[in-house]
Amino acid sequence: MTFKTADLCDDHEGKISVAEPLFADFGGNICFSGKIFTIKCFEDNSLVRVALNAPGEGRVLVIDGGGSIRRALVGDLLAQAGADNNWSGIVVNGCIRDSGVIATIKIGCKALGTLPMKTDKKGIGEQDLTVHFADVDFVPGHYLYADEDGIVVSAHNLLS
Repeated sequence: MTFKTADLCDDHEGKISVAEPLFADFGGNICFSGKIFTIKCFEDNSLVRVALNAPGEGRVLVIDGGGSIRRALVGDLLAQAGADNNWSGIVVNGCIRDSGVIATIKIGCKALGTLPMKTDKKGIGEQDLTVHFADVDFVPGHYLYADEDGIVVSAHNLLS
């Protein structure tokens, strides 16, 4: 289904959350949506790798990287794994790398920016918990809608 976040805001005002406009678009799909799955990690993308290599079932991976701009949590190999495993999109409260290649991959990807430095791999992080950034609570199982205008989050499916 196609949608516009502006229309979702008009149609569901007071029933949705709208993320602060902090994110840039990097993926080959600008418009994406799905149920939220979360990871909280800081400069270590070990859990991100595990998640994107598992079946995505059309979900959106929301990564709370603490807003770090010192390490990139997603690169082209992980974005491609996400696309191959049916993840609809990735939202990163942090940086990505390999942005030129990620732009050609059929997955949504929003992040604060780009940085060429990879992460440490210590296996540190948490998953499937509510994370808060950009003035929004990202709750596992809730729905995320993203396009060129921003990110909207709802407890209910707005497209059914």
